[in-house]
Order: sequence, then structure tokens, then C-alpha cells
Amino acid sequence: MKDNDIIEVLRLQAPIWEFKYGDLLGHFKLMHDAVGFRSTLTGKNYTIEWYELFQLGNCTFPHLRPDMSAPFWCNQGAACFFEGIDDKHWKENGTLSLVATISGNTFNKVAEWVKQDNETGIYYETWTVRASPGKGAQTWFESYDCSNFVLRTYKKLAEFGTEFKKIETNYTKIFLYSGEPIYLGNETSIFGPKGNKTLALAIKKFYGPFKPYLSTKDFLLNFLKIFDTVIIHREFYLFYNFEYWFLPMKPPFVKITYKETPLPTRHTTFTDL
Repeated sequence: MKDNDIIEVLRLQAPIWEFKYGDLLGHFKLMHDAVGFRSTLTGKNYTIEWYELFQLGNCTFPHLRPDMSAPFWCNQGAACFFEGIDDKHWKENGTLSLVATISGNTFNKVAEWVKQDNETGIYYETWTVRASPGKGAQTWFESYDCSNFVLRTYKKLAEFGTEFKKIETNYTKIFLYSGEPIYLGNETSIFGPKGNKTLALAIKKFYGPFKPYLSTKDFLLNFLKIFDTVIIHREFYLFYNFEYWFLPMKPPFVKITYKETPLPTRHTTFTDL
């Protein structure tokens, strides 16, 4: 952008899988987040959002293939930047609101940061893992999803001197609750030729019921298996940053929240030139 351009920063939010289910999942506060930019100099609009490249289910759970000893993960993620804002998509069942105004110079700085961020964070992570729901509880693993990307973008804008409007912003988070995680190893150490066959079998058995179901009966049977493992036996195997961890699960086990995270405060050490 030209340095003297004035860019509107827009908060974008809509129900996940709206293209398939309309506003249904919005009633459960399962929302997708993005950031929009509008140039007052050119009148053009742009959208940037963090996406799981192979859909949410494939990022959250692996495929088990008979010819492969290790689970096969399709958990890559990336920031996608494109021209245009689908106003109807964001307004109809979600949010399209102005949160800040920046200069073209600041936009260019953020654009460079996005490229760097995209090169260092290459995977999508659905879960946030905490010790308990209480305030100040230990966070074992942070999610790396669309809302996390938006929050990082806002934080970077604040570092560059952006002053945000005083409005409420809420985000969807999916939590797992567990005791201190136990490190198990990576794909090679567990599933390789010299790996731990007992552990490898346990991990594959855990992920088996999460496969796409073919019938209602299949879904119910798999759900009961998941319930027995996670809730009754309190076991969960997490794949995080190419490593496997065991989570000793604790009540309330799993929780979806839609809570406010305030917009960041402008950093006075930077000026928005």
C-alpha cells in the first residue's frame, strides 16, 4: 500500500462451515475469525485469515492407513490473503465491524510480519490444553487456529502503534483439561523400526473411533468408545508440533467457550507514520 493511504481494519466473524450448514453452528458459538482491510485511497477490500489447509477434521485427527505404521496427519495451516470481502458471508450470521484505522505504512509492516509468521507456524492446532477452567490455571498447550492468528495480528498492529476502538470481541476456544502432560516421543521413536510397539498400538487404537462415520450406528458406536476412553478412563493422546503427548484427563474434560478477549492497547513506543 502507499504509505499515506488510510486503511480500515475490520473484524470478521461467521459460523464455521457456513457454506454447508448455514448459521447452525453459530448457535453453538462455533465461529471462524478473520481480518479485513479496506483502502480508502483505492476503495479495494482485502481479507486475511488463517486456514486449516485440509479441513478441520483432518487437522484435529489423523488418518489410519493399513500400509502405514504411523498415523497420517494433514494438519498444515496457512494465512490466506486475497482481494475482496464477502460482506454477505460475514454480515448475515456473524460480524463485520470496524476496529481500527491504520496508515498504508503500518499495513506494509504487518504484511511483512504475516509472511514471517507464515514461515514459522506451519501447522493447525485445534485444542487448547489447560490444567483447569479456573482463572490463572496452567496452560499446557496453546491452540494455533484462526482466532489465535487474529489475536496475533491485532497484537502486532498494536506494537506498530495502532489504537483500537473500545468494542467487545469474543472468540471460540475448544479446551481439553488434563493433569501434567507426559511426553511420549515423535513418529520415529514411537512408530519407527526401533519404536515402542505397545505405545504405537495404543495411539492407533485411540484415534480409530475418530474416523469419519458411514452410518448412524457407526457414529454411535464410535462415540461410546471415545466416551469410554476420554471420560471413563481419562486418556487422551495429543499430537502437537510433530510430537505425541499423553494427557491424563480431568473434569470437565472438554469445553467449548465463547469469551471476550479485549482488543490490545496501543504501544506508545511506536508511532504510526
